[in-house]
Amino acid sequence: MKDIFSFKYALTRERYEGIKLFREKFFKNENVDAHECRFLTPEVADSWNRSRALNVNYHRVENNKRLRADEYKKILEDSRDLINVARPLFDSFRELEIFHGNALYLFHITGAILLLQSDKVYVNMPKNWIWDESTIGTGPQSLCMSLKRPVQLIAVEWYCNAYADLDMICTASPVIDASGDVQGCIVLRQDVPNSPWDKNFQSICLHTLGLIYAMTIAVENELKLKKSYDDLKAANDDLNVVKDNLEASYEALKATWSLIKEAGVVIDYTGKVKFINNEAAKLLYTDVHEAQGKYIDSFFKKSRLLNSIKKGKNIDTEETVSTGGVERKFLVSIRPILNPSDNQVSSAVLRLTPIENFDALSTKRSGALATYNFEDIIGQSNNFKFAIENARNFSRSQQNILLSGESGTGKELFAQAIHNSYRPKGPFIALNCASIPRNLIESELMGYEGGTFTGAERNGRPGKIELANKGTLFLDEIGDMPFDLQAVLLRVLEDKKIMRIGGRFYTNVDFKLIAATNKDLSEMVKQGIFREDLFYRLSVLTIKIPALRDREGDIELLCNHFVRSYCNKERRPVLKLDPEAVAIIRKYAWPGNVRQLENAIIYAINVAGDFIRPENLPDYINEQAYEPGKKTEARMKVSSLKDSEKELIEAALVKARYNVAVASEMLSISKPSMYRKLKKFRIEF
Repeated sequence: MKDIFSFKYALTRERYEGIKLFREKFFKNENVDAHECRFLTPEVADSWNRSRALNVNYHRVENNKRLRADEYKKILEDSRDLINVARPLFDSFRELEIFHGNALYLFHITGAILLLQSDKVYVNMPKNWIWDESTIGTGPQSLCMSLKRPVQLIAVEWYCNAYADLDMICTASPVIDASGDVQGCIVLRQDVPNSPWDKNFQSICLHTLGLIYAMTIAVENELKLKKSYDDLKAANDDLNVVKDNLEASYEALKATWSLIKEAGVVIDYTGKVKFINNEAAKLLYTDVHEAQGKYIDSFFKKSRLLNSIKKGKNIDTEETVSTGGVERKFLVSIRPILNPSDNQVSSAVLRLTPIENFDALSTKRSGALATYNFEDIIGQSNNFKFAIENARNFSRSQQNILLSGESGTGKELFAQAIHNSYRPKGPFIALNCASIPRNLIESELMGYEGGTFTGAERNGRPGKIELANKGTLFLDEIGDMPFDLQAVLLRVLEDKKIMRIGGRFYTNVDFKLIAATNKDLSEMVKQGIFREDLFYRLSVLTIKIPALRDREGDIELLCNHFVRSYCNKERRPVLKLDPEAVAIIRKYAWPGNVRQLENAIIYAINVAGDFIRPENLPDYINEQAYEPGKKTEARMKVSSLKDSEKELIEAALVKARYNVAVASEMLSISKPSMYRKLKKFRIEF
């Protein structure tokens, strides 16, 4: 699912309008290949080309492929298990806020609709129609089933104009059986706001993608289990009930679990373990032989398993295992087996899934990813290259890292690059200690158990540290962390264990901490507002990221990069920087560092013509440049005679509008002398 999360294909205004413009070109000229549009994923481009080759009418929907009543009835009968498994999930989904005003579909592999839920009338599509690539062209249902992976299409990516003109986004995920064959797919159609590239809406789309994908995984697992249960029931029926038959059923179930490779336990109606596979034994910190004959309650604390089993219904519940003072949570899926003679529970099958597996899925779907590598960091000055080299070396260590530098120097860029060098497949969890209210930061960091406080989620919530397991935790503005919480963080760093707020047991965590600050932590330690022991724990590996004004030669390099990047993004010719403008930019102190420089360049591009000239720069930059005697506080330092001479020449050139003769006269030196000094100080314009 690389392309789904690729920055290249993110839902931006540029991409949305780019596809819209390309549609006109594509449909007007049959010789245009869809791959010429850089905003289309290769898979969507392939589908557009196929749709055109199939002569699909892109003006309007002309669906001529319809199933007869008896054909559609046969499909419904053949898909009974798929429909029965999906229906409860669809019913539950209706209660979610995300469902309101939208539509949820279950498609058959043929393109017919098996289930449809919506509170809008206009989405009541004929269920017996074949909605596939040969009838409507590119669409999420046919695309996800052909690719065998989730897809998310904005309206303009559809082939047919009837859909491309709608304000919608569709998320689709295929349902794949144990043999690897596609049985159908689940599709969610959502209305989009006026600006679908809004970051909040994009976040919703990522959550939606994770939710629909999780629904299909749940359906697939239920179908696998149902097949196992059906096989087991058939074995029970064939072997004529009671005790001897039950033992044979256990053997059949053992074979099933060995094939599925999931953690499974079989217990009798009293809760005694009759069978446990190796995967389940490892999760429960035991071995197969030791667990045989034990009661399942001995592994779980305050377990509700037996009460749930006696109800004779399929139930999924959260349980906690505690071994050696360490707490670990599981989702336990209970599937009771009824005795055919009296329809009473004779045994039950339990499937164990660690909660962190679901946390990891949620983390990835919520955008907790690091996108930058060391190759993306721009800079050639010696002190900046030294910082990059240190970061590369430190990334190989498990030790904590402290990034020190002014605001806007690129501390999070360094953090992401370190993570992608250290644990690129793990989660990257970032928390800004200055942006979270004091009363919320502890629960954000540590997580909490359900019912701990008013407004808490019923099942609790993992904290940032827990979500960073097997990855990286990036704490920005660490100097703003409350003093009392610093002790809690120190304990976690020392023990690598965490206890949620309201919890009773510890959970092991394995993460690399990268902290960042623009403050002098050593001075804060002296003032008693930052813990000394935490400071020494964090500062073992410290990287000082230099301010932009101290990075000789990097300012012009960054200027050219920002001009090229922004102009390409806005699809406009790349502007050139006037030498006089470059000289003025170099003279400015840049208290806001790289972030401020980028903003200034963006401003200049938007007010410039073909060239970026001095008058196109923000006023505060020109004001300082034409007052060479006036320095910002950040630049107030004693200069050498050589530096003073260079600055005086640069100031004269600026005032003389880079006329060497005029500048020479202002300084009372000859033109040849002026040229020699320009060469000596490497002043270019």
